[in-house]
Amino acid sequence: MTRPRLLDLFCGAGGCSVGYHRAGFDVIGVDIEPQPHYPFTFYQLDAMMFPLNGFDAIHASPPCQAFTAYRRRGAGVGDSYPDLIAPVRERLEASGIPWVIENVARSPVRPLVHLCGSSFGLDVRRHRWFETSVPMMSPSCAHGLQKPRFAHATNRTNLRRTVEIGVWRIPLSVQQAAMGINWMTLDELTEAIPPAYTEYIGRELLEHFDQAARAS
Repeated sequence: MTRPRLLDLFCGAGGCSVGYHRAGFDVIGVDIEPQPHYPFTFYQLDAMMFPLNGFDAIHASPPCQAFTAYRRRGAGVGDSYPDLIAPVRERLEASGIPWVIENVARSPVRPLVHLCGSSFGLDVRRHRWFETSVPMMSPSCAHGLQKPRFAHATNRTNLRRTVEIGVWRIPLSVQQAAMGINWMTLDELTEAIPPAYTEYIGRELLEHFDQAARAS
């Protein structure tokens, strides 16, 4: 059978895209920045201008820096980052295509789904909110059951010294394993979400499609 097509706007290095692909979608990614490690078909274009027709579902992860803990530094840090959530929502609603918007907690999305790495047995929590045009449930956090499989930052035998800034740092390979990602650089990883999140969202979308097909 032909896999449904999903458009991933603001795709970054593809954490969300890989999750949707695992769920059963063919994915195309769009980002205004070059993404040399993106694993699927990629277009370096403005996500706000890319045509939406021809897709079965759309995911968007607008810039989140204006809403993250990064802002706590004060002195106007984060002021230069755009808040595109409202215009992205307006554009997706007008498309008539099932859609998902992902962003950090405390952002102005209307969160229907809250996801946490502990719900999927990952070694990160990285809470994220998902606004969707399709009703779906949120699995509960499982912080109390989270048992890290990888080295803690205090385990110096598994860490490398970063002399330039005088701190201990968890190796990239450990951070990749904790996120369920093995193709990103450290900078790419800091802006990614675990593919497990969108694999869950993608399966919910496919269930919605199946129910709609049965009802028609």
